[in-house]
Amino acid sequence: MVISLAAGVSLPRQGRPTAHTMHAYIDEAGVRSHKKSASDHFVLSAVIISDDHITEAQDFLERLRRDFRRNPGDCLHWQKLKHEERVHASRVLGAQEWATVSSVVVAKRLIPQETRIFDEDEAYLLTLRYLLERLSWFARDAESVLSYTLSHIVRMEVAKLREYEEQLRSESEETCRIDWNSLSRRGGRVDQPKRIEFLQLADIAASATFKAFDQDKYGNTERRYLENLHPRLYRRGASALTSYGLKMHPWNDNTKAAYPWVAGLGAHVERL
Repeated sequence: MVISLAAGVSLPRQGRPTAHTMHAYIDEAGVRSHKKSASDHFVLSAVIISDDHITEAQDFLERLRRDFRRNPGDCLHWQKLKHEERVHASRVLGAQEWATVSSVVVAKRLIPQETRIFDEDEAYLLTLRYLLERLSWFARDAESVLSYTLSHIVRMEVAKLREYEEQLRSESEETCRIDWNSLSRRGGRVDQPKRIEFLQLADIAASATFKAFDQDKYGNTERRYLENLHPRLYRRGASALTSYGLKMHPWNDNTKAAYPWVAGLGAHVERL
């Protein structure tokens, strides 16, 4: 029996009926700090997979390993892929209808000075909050419960994640818009891509998105990877892409002027 959680009904912890379940696998790209030497952007991306499609996702990763002449079960790392392999990985992931991608892109240099968060852990957690809001909305609309797994968080203890989750649960709906009924009560897990292979998909999504925004040493960006992924970006009806599948922080006149192509990407998705 599938139970709808969209109405905000809080079910008891004991004897709760089993709902349709989804899993989000989350990875990051870029550097969280605001140091001058750090990247100008920080990205958190999630790849959402329903329980019904786990086997398809496993088969997809094995095919991708064969395409790259890797051994069965090898861990795929974006950093170790050549450009043509990155193009292929983003293109074929973008064609998988069982996958949904939602990302938060932080344009660090465009955040007003007075609202910047300089503590790296706190900056990560705020970005995660934006992402969890969107993941919970996606699960709510699908009448599902979603669990999430984070790829190893550098220099942050799991205890701090638990503390932050509890803090968010206590906040009002005006400041935190996470639909907690649509997320697993266990909270997020932290693991390694070698152990949880679907985190390798999150690595592809986060890195492909990051490359579209952050300039290399020659001042160039590579939007092709993200354009390949765009069919899988979370889109809710006629709402703006930047509200769901590609959340920009901040999203103001300065950001819109710096990235005019983002609106065009959203229009491209709408035409499909």
